[in-house]
Amino acid sequence: MLLKALMSRELISMGVRSLRAHRLRSCLTALGMVFGVGAVICMLSIGEGASAEELASLRLLGSSNIIVRSMEPVTQNQSRDADSAVQKYGITAADVERIAALPNISRVAKLRNVADRMTRGSAQTSGAVLGVTSVYFDVVNVGVARGRQLNDADELTAAKVCVIGHTVAEALFGVEDPLGQQITVVSRSTSPIPYEVVGILPPVRTAGTPAKGVQSRDINRDMYIPMATADRRYGVLKMTVRGRSRDIRSVEFSDLYVNVDEEANVRRVSTLVGRVLEFGRTRPDYEMIVPLALLEQAEAAKRRAQYVLGSIAGISLLVGGIGIMNIMLASVTERTREIGIRRALGAKRHHITAQFLVETLILSLGGGVIGVFVGVLFAWIVSSWAEFQTIIAWWSVILSFSVSALIGIVFGLYPARAAAALDPIEALRYD
Repeated sequence: MLLKALMSRELISMGVRSLRAHRLRSCLTALGMVFGVGAVICMLSIGEGASAEELASLRLLGSSNIIVRSMEPVTQNQSRDADSAVQKYGITAADVERIAALPNISRVAKLRNVADRMTRGSAQTSGAVLGVTSVYFDVVNVGVARGRQLNDADELTAAKVCVIGHTVAEALFGVEDPLGQQITVVSRSTSPIPYEVVGILPPVRTAGTPAKGVQSRDINRDMYIPMATADRRYGVLKMTVRGRSRDIRSVEFSDLYVNVDEEANVRRVSTLVGRVLEFGRTRPDYEMIVPLALLEQAEAAKRRAQYVLGSIAGISLLVGGIGIMNIMLASVTERTREIGIRRALGAKRHHITAQFLVETLILSLGGGVIGVFVGVLFAWIVSSWAEFQTIIAWWSVILSFSVSALIGIVFGLYPARAAAALDPIEALRYD
């Protein structure tokens, strides 16, 4: 019966007239819901945008990949005074063979960092010059924007060709077309060697979040040459100069991307890869990254952040609901005589309850609708002025609007029942 009364056009019309009679008070009451709903949408959109950027960068690492990076082992007695001392560490060809023989391994992409400086005439830039096999581009799911990838023919002939990242192309060529032109790689291990540009990668978001300690490979600053060319021209030795000291390092492979056939097998295979790498080592000289595990952790952190932000913003909705209850209780007191007259004319208690519930629902739902637009507007302002990504999720709009309606019912029910419980005779005598 109460639901039927709530749907009555007459009650809705009466509720609108009653609220219009006190426009300023009604608007101020609805403001609590407006800013409550707006705060929920805006804060959740900011949190969604912040986490989405991190999740997107982690997905670039490949949820089906296991990444292994060679790391210089740190020992207390390690000496850097001897110029001729060769430090040998990291991933070896034997490691690669054993890992490739593991079950559920689809492909293994090997990388070797051979140099860090590229020049063209007077222009120069720093970045990683990497020897790779042709499967690398498929494993990391990056294709060329123009030109072609490195292929098996380049590998067989140890060709002096390269594929460059977007930032390298801009730094060395500006507005010129890099295809067919040459880039010189400067290395302390050998004399400068020119390479013909056969492919250019599109702009790629950095894979990983370096500030948070996540494995990163800025593909935009990379230059790729065939692994056979890296073997012939540079070998496994790489020389670096730090002040007056000179380091010569022997690293067969600087990175390894292990592609697993199915995402469900990643964790099990990562355990096997770890055991393979531990075999025969007395000290850790590698770092293993499992993007799937990092992705799951980031998604869990995202959910926690949403709960926190939603709860904080939800407090403003609660305050708005208390404001509605306060105003409606005052309205019951003001309209006591009106309630008595309606009861005397035959109105039932559920009619009185419905009358006040209609008014609270108009305030809460109207405030909720306006709040949705306010939240979207604030999110747009944050995104435009602060240059911060915001993402408005459809569920946040539905959730905040639904909560505003629920708050209208919950906080309006007590004043409505209080009005319906008034004694008709006492109400008629009220002045």
